[in-house]
Amino acid sequence: MGPAWLWLLGAGILASAHYQPSPAHGDKSPRRPPAPAGQLSEPAPTYHKITPTITNFALRLYKRLAVETSGNILFSPVSISTALALLSLGAQADTSTQILEGLGFNLTETPPADIHRGFQSLVRTLDLPSPKLELKVGSALFLDKQLQPRQQFLDDVRELYGASALSANFTDSATTGRQIDAYVRKQTYGQVVGCLQELSDDTLMVLLNYIFFKAKWKRPFHHYQSQKQERASPRIPMMQQKAMHRFLYDPAMACTVLQIEFSGNAVALLVLPDPGEMEQVEASLQPETLRKWSQLLLPSLLDLHLPRFSISGTYNLEGILPHIGLSNIFNAEADWSGITGQLNKTISRVSHKAVVDMSERGTRAAAASGLLSQPRPLNVTSAPHAHFNRPFLLFLWEVTTQSLLFLGKVVNPAAG
Repeated sequence: MGPAWLWLLGAGILASAHYQPSPAHGDKSPRRPPAPAGQLSEPAPTYHKITPTITNFALRLYKRLAVETSGNILFSPVSISTALALLSLGAQADTSTQILEGLGFNLTETPPADIHRGFQSLVRTLDLPSPKLELKVGSALFLDKQLQPRQQFLDDVRELYGASALSANFTDSATTGRQIDAYVRKQTYGQVVGCLQELSDDTLMVLLNYIFFKAKWKRPFHHYQSQKQERASPRIPMMQQKAMHRFLYDPAMACTVLQIEFSGNAVALLVLPDPGEMEQVEASLQPETLRKWSQLLLPSLLDLHLPRFSISGTYNLEGILPHIGLSNIFNAEADWSGITGQLNKTISRVSHKAVVDMSERGTRAAAASGLLSQPRPLNVTSAPHAHFNRPFLLFLWEVTTQSLLFLGKVVNPAAG
């Protein structure tokens, strides 16, 4: 086996800023600006060919992480899948196929070229400027000075994924590690730090993907301190509002589902399992479940109580991805000669860090069967309660592309 040489690094950050007044019906305009008069418009978007697969991959990865941890979970499906798809451009046929099929793509239905064009469309659309939604995605390759990458590979990753290629000296691994950390800090406005563990001297390349999201709530929250549950436990800072939200109760899944809108084309989907039902809800989650909920959520006046929370997730995914179909990319037979023309290179580390900081007023964010019915109101005059005072799931979606930016579980709202 050759030297361990390639790291994949993903960094995700979500911030929800304080409320600002917005029009009564919200911002429904698409994020894509119209083409200037006399100019050809952009090609029709093709992100719809890949976003359902990213969602499916996210749920498979989430279920594996849930087996391995009892605490908070947080990661960016868009960030991880984009990094892996980009990497497949540097792999020869068998290894490239293993990556794309491991992500969940059916290559008979969607050829590799269409997958890469789908990611190109997704990255470009997410990165479009918007006055109400700050969303920034990107990739970078840090290449050792002794490495001679193929120009075709550099051209492809720049054109399809907007990835920059930067020179590095991994012989001085400590300095290079600080250089990469500084780059991540800059791209995520200082919110994702320390995401790169110690590099080895035989590293030749680090592939980084980052995502930054910051938005304002469409409707205002108020702040209060929850009552102490017991003498030793601290009060949890809570947000409260009485407002119209789309929600439902799913008796088959034993959970309440709530959608909260941001200003701009993004929504948070919160899933609150009944007491003792978290494992059942996690095990039952399927893409069809999410589609069913999105179709059947109904507007209702809610008395909503939600904890302010700041959670993060840091993972070395090389030990987790093989359990969900991406095993062969880590062995000595994997062929990465599309990057440099050289064989005997292996992937040693797939690192990912994501941070969410959500509050009612401004966040220092860091790196989303059975009859369905409305929860029964307590009485005719009061609004139904949705009190998130136990562990819940968080999905954060960008609406235009229907892409899952972040997925997590909030067990301890103050764990950081």
